[in-house]
Amino acid sequence: MHIAIRCFASLSRFTPPDAEAFATTPGETVGQLAQRLGIPPVDLKLVFINGAHVELDAELADGDRVGLFPAVGGG
Repeated sequence: MHIAIRCFASLSRFTPPDAEAFATTPGETVGQLAQRLGIPPVDLKLVFINGAHVELDAELADGDRVGLFPAVGGG
C-alpha cells in the first residue's frame, strides 16, 4: 500500500525521499505515520487526506494524498 506525503513549512524537513510513493500498512493511522516520520506531536497542527481535514486517528488507505501542516504564527 502506498500514499503520497507533503510536509509543509517547518515540517518540510521531515519529507521522506519516497514521498510520492511512501509505503504504509493497512490500518496505519496518520498519528502513526507522523511518528514514523519523526514529527514531534507538538509540531503537527493540521492534517489533510485527499483535501479533507482529519484527526490523527484517521486510517490511511492506498493512494491517499496526505498533507501535514505545522502551527503557523502571525499577527
